[in-house]
Amino acid sequence: MLKSLLNQKVAIYFTDGSYVQNGILEEVGEQFIRYKDEYEMLYVPLTAIRYVSVNTKERDKPRVGFAPES
Repeated sequence: MLKSLLNQKVAIYFTDGSYVQNGILEEVGEQFIRYKDEYEMLYVPLTAIRYVSVNTKERDKPRVGFAPES
């Protein structure tokens, strides 16, 4: 299943509640995956992963501020 996400930008959420995002899933093995972002390369055991997400569309940012009333 993870092999279909190779070379895509993903976010990985870990079982301890932490996560990494905006990196590329470079390799998927039997026990580990290799994830690389701008700053580091991580070898992550599959048992430490809760889920992996892929952003398929950029979300609209909510407007901040007040509109003048007429």
